[in-house]
Amino acid sequence: MKDYIKFKKRLLKNKEIGRAYDALGPEYAFIGMIIRRRIERGFTQQDLARRVGTKQAAISRLESGRSNPTVSFLRHVADALNNELDISLK
Repeated sequence: MKDYIKFKKRLLKNKEIGRAYDALGPEYAFIGMIIRRRIERGFTQQDLARRVGTKQAAISRLESGRSNPTVSFLRHVADALNNELDISLK
């Protein structure tokens, strides 16, 4: 773990890499919220997929950041987690 932390710090000293890393922050924070809510509710990815009306692989892609979900899909995920989807511009 220490090697990873040192490696990450060294990479982030590069301004271009640092900007790209910072740009992904909100995306990964949002993904983290979805995962936390799913776990808090005691749902597996399969459980959430069933509630959303999709396949487990779609939830896996969402949680790993490998998908570009529509607002409609995110609304279904939020509903399945008994949450509201709140999107804003600042």
